[in-house]
Amino acid sequence: METSRIPGFYNMTVDERIEMLKKLHDFSDEDIDNIHKKAPLTTDTADKMIENVIGTFELPLGLGLNFLINGKDYVVPMVIEEASVVASASHIARIVRKSGGFTTEAAERLMIGQVQVVGCSDFPAAKEAILQNKEVLLEAANNAYPSIVARGGGAEDLDVRILNEDSNSAYSQMLVIHVYINTCDAMGANIINTMVESLAPIIEEMTRGKVYLRILSNYADKCIAKASCVIPPELLQTGEYSGEEVRDGVIHAYEFAASDLYRAVTHNKGIMNGIDPVVIATGNDWRAVEAGAHAYASRNGTYSSMTVWSKDEYGNLVGELELPISVGIVGGATRVHPLAKFAMNILQVKSAKELAQVIVAVGLAQNLGALKALATDGIQKGHMALHSRSVAVAAGATGEMIDIIARELIKEKQIRVGKAKELVEQYTK
Repeated sequence: METSRIPGFYNMTVDERIEMLKKLHDFSDEDIDNIHKKAPLTTDTADKMIENVIGTFELPLGLGLNFLINGKDYVVPMVIEEASVVASASHIARIVRKSGGFTTEAAERLMIGQVQVVGCSDFPAAKEAILQNKEVLLEAANNAYPSIVARGGGAEDLDVRILNEDSNSAYSQMLVIHVYINTCDAMGANIINTMVESLAPIIEEMTRGKVYLRILSNYADKCIAKASCVIPPELLQTGEYSGEEVRDGVIHAYEFAASDLYRAVTHNKGIMNGIDPVVIATGNDWRAVEAGAHAYASRNGTYSSMTVWSKDEYGNLVGELELPISVGIVGGATRVHPLAKFAMNILQVKSAKELAQVIVAVGLAQNLGALKALATDGIQKGHMALHSRSVAVAAGATGEMIDIIARELIKEKQIRVGKAKELVEQYTK
């Protein structure tokens, strides 16, 4: 990838965009067919992925442009049906690249497997038995999945908690063991589940209890990705709004989300508008990432903003986002779904850590895009301008008529299907 800065990309036809991609990447004819001409996911392939298949369901695949992350350019594949998201993320990425781009980092790749033990006659003694035999358990877990150990991963540590020890209900009293597993470049659900399931008989013998659940946790708080950006106010100037006004409006909007549950939910949904499309495009589990992100937003006991926006001593706008991002670049749909493979080819990431960093940077960009719009002209102006095209199509417009109808809907400030149908009838008489 030479650059993610492609001026006028949104004005090109689909064919022109494909030709531009071919210049930037060494795509095969099959790759191009998959995204442009043929159904990329055949029903035969789909039938091997899930149960009771009757067909496939498609969503738009767009490209987030202008992303400069740790000095490297990325064109970011995004799968989403909502208008303005890709445009907003690309717009903010263009602003941020002028101030040096996004800075990101990712923590150790440790996922968590949980083992639930009930019925212990002496929970403290059972906990101590587990801790004293930690190395035995880690070795057993690694013996259950030697291939991940050979790749440099595997079970690295564990800890134990006693839950509800003083409860009067025997159902709520339990010992919970966390096994910390380095899954390398895999998301690792199957690896984790195999390892913790193998420990059940050993743990029952050590604790004299009964093992029930043995499963991964999607709260991957040992697998954190962080993104930040610093933007001089002059880059934020929008229409009649000065850069300082936009900066302060963004910070006020953040403080609203940080202080109010009702706003925080919508604020964070906007962040996930950027994150989920990349997770989906790369064949990863967006539900796991979404659940973990919202849990992390509640880690201090109150659900709050995932992002933090502030002003530094020089008057710059500073944005920060950190989230647990449990994704992989091997295994699962990333190596089965043709478009997931294509998306990975576009991204050119070399590790799961790198993919997580790209994802969290897009989330930060999308959040700023929403807050900037809210702090200036309001989010509806840009959103509805893009939505008008979808309304025109729904009303039966085709070809050049789509843009004509869309412009008229915006002009008359009536972006609804009924009005669009009236206009289509007028233009087709």
